[in-house]
This record gives sequence, C-alpha cells and structure tokens, in this order.
Amino acid sequence: MAQRQQLLGLLDEAVCAGARQHKACETLELSERTVQRWRQSDDQIDQRRDNKRTPHNKLSDQQVEQIMDLMNSPAYRDLAPSQIVPRLADEGRYVASESTLYRLLRQGEQLQHRHAWKSNHHTRPQPVVARQANELYSWDITYLPSTVRGIFFYLYVYIDIFSRKIVGWQVYECENGEYAAALLKDICQREAIAENQIVLHSDNGSVMKGTSMRAMMQMLKIIPSFSRPSVSDDNAYSEAWFRTAKYTPRYPGRFDTLYEAREYFERFVQWYNEEHCHSGIEFVTPAQRHRGEDKLILAKRKQVYECAKAQYPERWNGRDTRKWQYVSEVLLNPEKGKTIKPALAVAA
Repeated sequence: MAQRQQLLGLLDEAVCAGARQHKACETLELSERTVQRWRQSDDQIDQRRDNKRTPHNKLSDQQVEQIMDLMNSPAYRDLAPSQIVPRLADEGRYVASESTLYRLLRQGEQLQHRHAWKSNHHTRPQPVVARQANELYSWDITYLPSTVRGIFFYLYVYIDIFSRKIVGWQVYECENGEYAAALLKDICQREAIAENQIVLHSDNGSVMKGTSMRAMMQMLKIIPSFSRPSVSDDNAYSEAWFRTAKYTPRYPGRFDTLYEAREYFERFVQWYNEEHCHSGIEFVTPAQRHRGEDKLILAKRKQVYECAKAQYPERWNGRDTRKWQYVSEVLLNPEKGKTIKPALAVAA
C-alpha cells in the first residue's frame, strides 16, 4: 500500500508540473486503468482476483462439526452425499449443499468407500516375461458384423506374445466355451505343448472364465492369467491385433456368410504370419521369429549395414549404423519397480 501511495504521489507531481498523465504512466510502467482503479478504491483493499479473502457465508467450526457428526451417524455413514441430501430434504432438513458435503468429506479424508462391506478391488495381473516361443499366449474374441443388421460372426484368436504369431484362430456363429476349448486343444497338439509350459492370458469374458475353458486348461496343465474388468490395456496384444486386422485396407467390413469370413481370415492370417514384417520384433515376420530364424536374419541385416558404412562412410557422419537388435524379451503387463517373472517360472 505504501508503494501504491508513493507511485500516485509521483504521478500527481508529474501532472502538476505539466506532464500528460498517459506519458507519466508510461514512464512509471503503469496502466491508466490501474491508476483509475486505485483512485476509486476508498478502502484501498487489494482487489485482485487471486486475493484470498474469507467468504462471508463460510461455515463456522461448530457448524462443520455438526455436519460431520451427521454424515458419520449410523443413519448416514454408509451413504454418499448424493444420497444424503435427498433424504434430508424428505425429512424437511437442509444442512448444506451436496458439493459442500463432498468438500467437507474430502477435507476430513473421508471421501472414499463409505459402505460397511469391503469395496471391490481388482489387482493388477502379475507381470510376465516371455523369452522364447510357446511360453506366453494371449487370446480373445471379437465381433465380425454380417451384412444383416444385428447378426454377427465371432473371431477367436490365439497369439504367441513372444513371436506375435497367430497360433490358432477360427470364426464361429456364436460365442461358446466349447469352441474355444477345442481350438486350444488343437493348438497344443500342433505346437507340441507340454504340461505347465505356457501361460494363457485373456480378459474376464464369460467364455474365458466358463466351465468348458477352465476344464480344458486344467486338463492340458495351462496356467491361466486374467485382465482386470474393463481394462483393455491388460490384454493389449490381442486388442492391438484386432485393430490391425480390422483397419487393414483389404478388410471388407461386413461378411455375407460364415464361409466368407473364414475364407477371408485364412488369407489374412497367412499374410500376417508369413509376410507381415512386425515393427515390435524388428521387422521380421511372426513366423520367422516363431521358428527362431530372426537371429540370423537380423545378423545378416547388421552385416549389410556395416559393409555399407565401410563403403560409404560419409553417409553416416560418424554415427553408428542401425543396430538391428534382437528382441530377447517380451513383457506382458510390466510394472515399474517390480521383478518380472519368466513365463516358465510362473508355470512351474
């Protein structure tokens, strides 16, 4: 305030000496609007918007205590403010607004689960790492629209997370646990899966947790792993593959018959496994990685680049060539700061 009075005094002195007010304000680096506001303020109170002032209608400490006692009483302690306010209104009582009740609970660190029973808590899936093929699978089901509105086909897909290869797939007319179980059994026979060899990850769908699927996994000694409800990131590999399949330019969008859908995905899976160079595994095909051919392929690529650098060193400007690094580990649901167990260790 003293500084404000000093500036106003200097401004008045300059104006009395014949200076223009706007010129004097420029010299003092003040706005004329600010000077006008200062002169109109009788009480000289700081009127900035960020000035912290006590609201005139602030609840007293006694009122806050009474409201908190009410919300923690046996009749209301299990209810949220959105439930408390209407009930009080039905009783002809008003203590505070709903937002005020939420604010008081937040200040008292009580804005949490208020029921007497324990809240639902879904733990994060255990992080798993795969270091070779046929250690860690992910599977899911997605809708395939037909040309008849409201009728869908269902694509079942099993993915080897380490190699990204589609180890098994099929299109059916409905979601059925027996179909999924039969497909899993066929995969284990073709891939020669031993007992306790693989971890199979999926979401929490009814088919995934159904009796048929669980019985088949127990019979084959497959270790189950499940996502948290409504968390698609926990099954990211399957979800990402569905996006790849449905966003490719060749995808028709709708299918006339079940046979047409199966025929299309037979061609697509063949292309994906044998021709598609996957960015997540250094641009080798999933089938090459599944067969263990990617190490030799990447080594040859690295040799080509080293020879090219020796022949044309000016093109690299002293930098290293592309590393073509072999991806030795693939993680499922990693969590920072925690040790990740290999899939075989989890199975054991």
